[in-house]
Amino acid sequence: MKFQDLQIAPRCLKVLERQGITTPTPIQEQAIPVALEGRDVVAIAQTGTGKTLGFALPALTRLADTPKGNTAMLILAPTRELAQQGHDVIAPLAHSLRLTTTCVYGGVGMYPQAQALRRGATIVVATPGRLLDHIQRGNTRFRNISVLVLDEADRMLDMGFLPDIRRIIGELPTDRQTMMFSATFPKEIAKLTTSMQRDPVRIETGPVARPADAVRQSLYAVATDKKVDLLTNILKKEEVSSTVVFVRTKRSTDRLAKTLSKLGFKAEAIHGDHPQNRRRRAIEGFRRGRHQILVATDVAARGLDVPGISHVINYDVPGSSDDYIHRIGRTARASAEGDAITFVSPHEGKELSIIERALGRKIDRVEWEGQVAISNNGGPNRRRRPGAPGGNRNWRRNDRSPRPKATKARRY
Repeated sequence: MKFQDLQIAPRCLKVLERQGITTPTPIQEQAIPVALEGRDVVAIAQTGTGKTLGFALPALTRLADTPKGNTAMLILAPTRELAQQGHDVIAPLAHSLRLTTTCVYGGVGMYPQAQALRRGATIVVATPGRLLDHIQRGNTRFRNISVLVLDEADRMLDMGFLPDIRRIIGELPTDRQTMMFSATFPKEIAKLTTSMQRDPVRIETGPVARPADAVRQSLYAVATDKKVDLLTNILKKEEVSSTVVFVRTKRSTDRLAKTLSKLGFKAEAIHGDHPQNRRRRAIEGFRRGRHQILVATDVAARGLDVPGISHVINYDVPGSSDDYIHRIGRTARASAEGDAITFVSPHEGKELSIIERALGRKIDRVEWEGQVAISNNGGPNRRRRPGAPGGNRNWRRNDRSPRPKATKARRY
């Protein structure tokens, strides 16, 4: 099947052709016809399978004749990077139809966003916290919205955005199409489908919460103080061309990036405390090849869509199986292949077991001269789950704009 077979607006098809995109992915092939009918949709697909086009193409086709000055489509995303990434995909398609777009998130000035919202940009892509700021200031014109999309819906729930989402939806017309796109389908999303959607069509491609088959997964058992040496040896390999290294904390992110730079690697760091402009420069430099390595917290686990990433390295074991799947989903995107390598220290056996149970199999162990034994019971120094007493406090909601006091969201 080709995109031409899906009754997409011809001008959007021309944009796809210029971008070299001709064949829909399975999630696009199944979601687009349903969405074109105006039905509510719940779509679950592995990360990197093109969910953005799955909701953007049918929505823009339906909104092609929207008069100027009317905001007709709202897309909510959990992080600045995801919002900007979605906007970058949608903007050229929308502009081909003479529809206007704007991207709204925290960490940057509000005035340009307020102007675009007051003018009635046809498509608004936003993070919930900053959008609520604009709603409270009277900057939004949402009475004509006919399409609402929750992108990465599972992540927004995990980050505590549900109160914000409910408040935003209270500002929208009830007669609308609501689409939820996600890589996993927790119970909380199932509850949302009953309260926010009307008879939604559930579309599911591939196993839920499983990485793409094109990702080759491997594991190194390594002492904590040997991780840097192991990492540098891997990065020196010829086949390692473009790498994202995921670490647990913001401080460790900066420290590891500086260490790699001193060792001669072109490395840059990205985490939630960096200003938005710095984060965008880091991602753009990585995208253009100015940096070989991007050292990141989980802020990049879902908000980073860069073609050609050859390797993902989990320098620290992620806090959950979902985080593991989304981290390694940064490679092997758009039908490419890639490698995901995880470093596991002796006290991280419990976290590893949880991930492997979710995967339904053991991750391939690499035998090497520095390998160590891994304990399955964690031990007294094991890392606690995020949010637990004494646990990792460096998970933060990525939209840093002020919030209503009643809202309790984890900051990223």
